[in-house]
Amino acid sequence: MPTDPATPPTPIPVGWREYIALPDWGIDRVRVKVDTGARTSALHVAEFEEIDDGYARFEVVVSERPKMRTILVEAPLVREAVVKPSSGKRQRRPVVRTTMRLGGVEKEIEISLVSRKGMLCRMLLGRTALRGDFVVNPARLYLASDRRRKKKSHPSKDTQAPPKAG
Repeated sequence: MPTDPATPPTPIPVGWREYIALPDWGIDRVRVKVDTGARTSALHVAEFEEIDDGYARFEVVVSERPKMRTILVEAPLVREAVVKPSSGKRQRRPVVRTTMRLGGVEKEIEISLVSRKGMLCRMLLGRTALRGDFVVNPARLYLASDRRRKKKSHPSKDTQAPPKAG
């Protein structure tokens, strides 16, 4: 039976923890905590600087253990967000936009840049990134991604020129 084009696609189930890709930045795997309490997604960065023409340069922390691995990225700044994290004290954070891939869905999302040092997941995936494409099962992990580590290594900041997102 053919599907009705007016009928929205069925949302993909995701667990409360997943792996996503950020292909525009050359990141094929980053562990995220799915957080429906957060409006905007948040990504762990080690260094951040504003550069000319509304761009930012930052180091995305891909892993902290066993050793820190980062990827240097340049991307246009979209806006500045005022965020109230779990500490309760409001923070101003730079926001960028990039493509996310999860469970066969590829979409543009906004991500605030922040230090998540010491957290188990390098990124929080907020509800605006989930809207329309995903439904969260809070009792499960890795419903839309493979939890097994791939054998490919991530390029380090020393071996990769910064990709320009735009």
